[in-house]
Amino acid sequence: MAGRFAQRPSRTTVRGGHVGVPAGAAGIPRQAAAPARVRRWVPKGPLDLGLVLGPLRRGPADPTFRATADGSVWRASRTPAGPGTLRVRAYGGEVLGEAWGRGAQWLLDRLPEWLGAADEPEAFVPRHRVVALARHRRPGLRLTRTGLVLESLIPSVLEQKVTTDEAYRAWRLLVRKFGERAPGPAGAGERPMFVMPAPRTWALIPSWEWHRAGVDDKRASTILRSVRVAARLEQAVGMPAVEAQARLEVVPGIGPWTSAEVVQRSHGAADAVTVGDLHLPGIVGWALAGNRYADDAEMLRLLEPYAGQQHRAARLILLSGNAPARRAPKMPRVDIGLL
Repeated sequence: MAGRFAQRPSRTTVRGGHVGVPAGAAGIPRQAAAPARVRRWVPKGPLDLGLVLGPLRRGPADPTFRATADGSVWRASRTPAGPGTLRVRAYGGEVLGEAWGRGAQWLLDRLPEWLGAADEPEAFVPRHRVVALARHRRPGLRLTRTGLVLESLIPSVLEQKVTTDEAYRAWRLLVRKFGERAPGPAGAGERPMFVMPAPRTWALIPSWEWHRAGVDDKRASTILRSVRVAARLEQAVGMPAVEAQARLEVVPGIGPWTSAEVVQRSHGAADAVTVGDLHLPGIVGWALAGNRYADDAEMLRLLEPYAGQQHRAARLILLSGNAPARRAPKMPRVDIGLL
């Protein structure tokens, strides 16, 4: 990072995918045996693991994601080959990937894409000083491409029309209760990681468990409709991002906001800017034009110079921390599980 001091994270930069590694963070128990699979990879140019993989984390207590004090980033995923755990470390210009479980080889085969090898950050040309400065301070930013749709779709649906705290809590409770322990050392110890439930398991969750997790019928029904066509949705990985969004939006309850949030992660879609967001238009409007009351139309107009890279531009704006001061109360949190 450029400059003498690292930029302190804020709620805005966290929304941009900023994941720090706090001192004294809980680690993962030592493994008793060597990992099932190991891969070394040399990225082209600077790489910041916390920025690249940060968008995959759904809150600081996400049971599928962990950043540890030794500089490692851990991710538990349900791959087409089965559950898998990936540990990534970067040192000396090289990345070491270790993986466990039936999905280990699948994860290692796609390690470069997960770390932004398919991304083209050099194609981005800043048109505003705030964007240029944010890019200068974050030279290791690349857009991940996981190749997995459902693991981004379900938490995105949970985030519809509620506060992030409510959505993160629902994701955490449901994954811990109905998922399975992550393969390898990540699934052991007092704070085990978990792989999210399989589509059939999501479909069998009783209605009262959705209620206890604070998920209303509308979001639960959208998830249930999605998992019934999970195979068709996963096939969208082989499509261009725009076509993938169109396929996702065929499912009732999935609109442009949700589909953009998914392809940003599954496809590494640099142009899939999130529309319909409560805060993003105001943040972009404030950063680029001093207009805190910008709507989606105004946001898209301001981002026109970044055609083809609008999501990257919006993310850099979020990472800049340049957001208007809050002038209204926070959105109230309503826990329907207590009703």
